[in-house]
Amino acid sequence: MDVAPAPPPAPTVGSPTRSIWFNGQLYGADETPSVPITDHGLVVGDGVFEALKITAAGPFAVQRHLDRMSRSAAALELPPPDHTVVRGAIEAVCANQEWEFGKIRITYTGGPGPLGSQAAYGPPTLVVVAEPASPPEPGVTIVTAPWRRNEHGALSGVKSTSYAENVRGLAFAHARSASETIFLNTAGDVCEGTGTNIFCVFGNRVVTPPLASGPLAGITREVLLEWCDIVEDDFTLTDAAGADEVFITSSLRDVQAISQWDGVDYPAPGPRTAEIASQFLVKSTDVVDP
Repeated sequence: MDVAPAPPPAPTVGSPTRSIWFNGQLYGADETPSVPITDHGLVVGDGVFEALKITAAGPFAVQRHLDRMSRSAAALELPPPDHTVVRGAIEAVCANQEWEFGKIRITYTGGPGPLGSQAAYGPPTLVVVAEPASPPEPGVTIVTAPWRRNEHGALSGVKSTSYAENVRGLAFAHARSASETIFLNTAGDVCEGTGTNIFCVFGNRVVTPPLASGPLAGITREVLLEWCDIVEDDFTLTDAAGADEVFITSSLRDVQAISQWDGVDYPAPGPRTAEIASQFLVKSTDVVDP
């Protein structure tokens, strides 16, 4: 039986290691704010979230993350989040930090509500947390999930706090000594990872599944489609097995090469993946909020 790899050690960075902004108040690493037990993010997963990286240049693509959070909130019929408030919270949790690499998590829920699936009473809950993180590995392995994404579901394309399916998917990968699990959709096409978008290189063609196939509109994916020669098109697992290169992207992984997928080996990184990763690194350093 495969044994899940041990989690990486926590990075040693400046102090404090974590800062929390909760409903208008800033807390230190040794403080723990309380969320009401009737908060609908806890009770029924009625909330949305964003995760973005922090580098020495600052938080990356803040406006794109805020725009996606607003789209997700609208899909769940939550009140629109106030971008000015969220930006102020991001500045507060990032102040005086000396990290080379970190993570911001923004969580926005319907707030207190009934102990059921009716709408929350509100007001909404907003939590913004910043903490150090380990830089992504250059190359990893992936596996295919035994479950399918429903590209026609109510939460398709929504970055919801109802994340249990992704928790199960990532545990499936770790139990097989892999870094990520890839889902197919109900049509049998490749869809996305638990927290990543996926790309295949076929000769001179770089392809990622279209949003109609069910993946989340990843921020790194969105930026790469604008900056690089990449197209959206469906492909199957059989197609992927014949790809020249494979890579995945996310806000915390950037462009990450795949060395093996379900036992099929790929160059990690291959030349096209390395080119795209380099292009993203240079441009994302120059343009922090593209």
